[in-house]
This record gives sequence, structure tokens and C-alpha cells, in this order.
Amino acid sequence: MGNLRKDYVLEKFVILPYQMNNFPGAGIQSGCPFCPGNELMTERATLALVAKDGILKRLSDTEESPIEEWCVRVFQSSNPSVTTLETVDYTDKPHYSEPAYGYHQIVVASPDHNANLSSISIEQWTNVLLVIQDRVRWLYTQKGVTYVSIYVNDGTAAGAALSHPHLNLLTLSTIPPVIETEAEAAHKFMNENGNCPACLTLGVESEGPRQILSTDTYLAFCPWASTYPYEFWIYPKKHMTTFSKISQKEISGLAMILRATLGGLSRALNNVPFNLVFHLSPEKKNSRQIHWHIEVYPQLHTWSGLERGYGVYVNRIGPEKGAEILGAACRKELAELVGIT
Repeated sequence: MGNLRKDYVLEKFVILPYQMNNFPGAGIQSGCPFCPGNELMTERATLALVAKDGILKRLSDTEESPIEEWCVRVFQSSNPSVTTLETVDYTDKPHYSEPAYGYHQIVVASPDHNANLSSISIEQWTNVLLVIQDRVRWLYTQKGVTYVSIYVNDGTAAGAALSHPHLNLLTLSTIPPVIETEAEAAHKFMNENGNCPACLTLGVESEGPRQILSTDTYLAFCPWASTYPYEFWIYPKKHMTTFSKISQKEISGLAMILRATLGGLSRALNNVPFNLVFHLSPEKKNSRQIHWHIEVYPQLHTWSGLERGYGVYVNRIGPEKGAEILGAACRKELAELVGIT
């Protein structure tokens, strides 16, 4: 097992994995471990979703044979950032470290190697979200899990090792600093103002120049102080703090806006690499809650010393202009999707 090191003073953590493996044939379809037929190249699937005759079956691999004809597959990462396999000693400040304990699971979003998250169907996105919800619920029942992170690295510039469409579920034994800071700020705002800051933001952005797409249940917009060019966030319009408890209807609505916005992003910026992250409230031993949402960060340029050294960001595309361009593309994408479906 690797270790989780904390900065001398700051609330900043670094994971040093125990080891990193290389996928054989990574990037080549015939050797891609995420492709159908190559299931033995990965760990056994803890969940394989099979759609047959209009019925979804949740199955898992056996020692004898893997599940075939799956539409979504989940298994332990071969390059885990955290593991449950071994233990290491804790060390004290100023060199504080603890075991990098946890689960790192891969959710393969499609059996099609050449698909991507901006082109899979709304129905397939719904299947993916159902599987993620299932895994989040299970992971929170496991010992040592304080937070479940959900994220996407799409494209080499965004940190992807394989092009096959997939998501990461990674658990942590501590609340990530960004989530902790956001939850503390939201808690303070609610105490001082009596309402949720995200709900207030949604009211402001719902008809403003930074909106890119609005549906019955979700709003997508470019944030006022965007860190990245064309960055956008997706919020449920109703105040909700936990993704694991949203309804089937809310999952279907999320699938639709995710497909439309990612499709619009790809259409407007020619398959730009991006990161996608879920910001969720901690579900264990914590009273600080946030209005859950998704943030998408297109990767169009590298950071300078100003960003890396001081945390002051230069955004070369204002969020209003970004929303204008993305909004047109996303609305066109949604209109075509609704026309098809």
C-alpha cells in the first residue's frame, strides 16, 4: 500500500501509490483491457450490467468465467491510487502520513472502444449513472471509507491512460480539501443568510448570460469566476445533498443533460479533452453539506506560474462568451437528441 502525505502546514494531501502497472496493449483496440473479450486482462467485475429483452440484470464475474454481453462493467483498477491490500505505519508531523487506504474502481461506460462520453446514448448514460449510484451506496458501507470521489479523465491531456470511455470511483479515508472548504463555506453562508448559496446561485444564473442549458430538473451554466475556459457546472434545480438518493426520474434527467452538454462541448470545441468531477456531500460523520453538482473542466492550455504558484487563475475566455458558444451547441445537441429519441 502507498501512503497519503499531508503538507507541513496546509490542508493539502498527496498520494504516493505503492506501484503503478502498465496495461498491455494500452491504446490498441485488440489489446485494450476494457474491451469485450479482454475481461481476463482486468480484475474480476464486481458488477456487470447486462441489458436483455428490456430487462437490466446486475451480475458479477465468477472465478470460472467473466460475464459476457455487458453494457457497463465495474472492476478494481489495475493502477490503483489507493488499495486495501497492505498496511503501512503512520508517521507524525511535520512528516505526517497515513496509509493510502481505499477502493479504486473503474466503470467502463460502453463496450464500444471507439465510443466516447459525448456520443453514447441517453439510455446508456442512464445505465452508467445507475451503476455509479449502486457502487456509491455500496462503497459507503465499507470500513475506512469517508468520501467517495467520482471523476473522468477524458483525453491524454486530461490524464487518461486509455481512450476507452470510462469513469473512476476512488474512496478516501479523509474528506478532500476542496470538498471540506466548499462545505464549510456553504455552512457559514447558510448560518448567516438562512439559505443555500447554490440555490441562490441557481436563481441568479437561470436566466442570465452564463446559462448554457436548462431542463425541468437541472441547470448547466458557466460559473462567474471560471477557472478554465469553457468550464461549466451542472446542478439539480431542487436542493439535494446526496447523489446516492436521487430518483430514477432524476437519474434519467441527469443522463439527458450530461449527454447534451458533453455532446455540445465536443461539437463546439472539436473533441476537447476534459475532466469531469462530482462534488457530493460527505455521507459519513459530517454535518457540513453541499448542494451536489458536477463540474466539467475542458483542457485547452497549461497553467503558468501564476496559477501553479499563487492560485490566481487567468481565464482567456470569459464565462459569458463561453456560455454563448457552448449554449448554442448544447441546445442544438439536445434538440437532435430529443428528435432521435
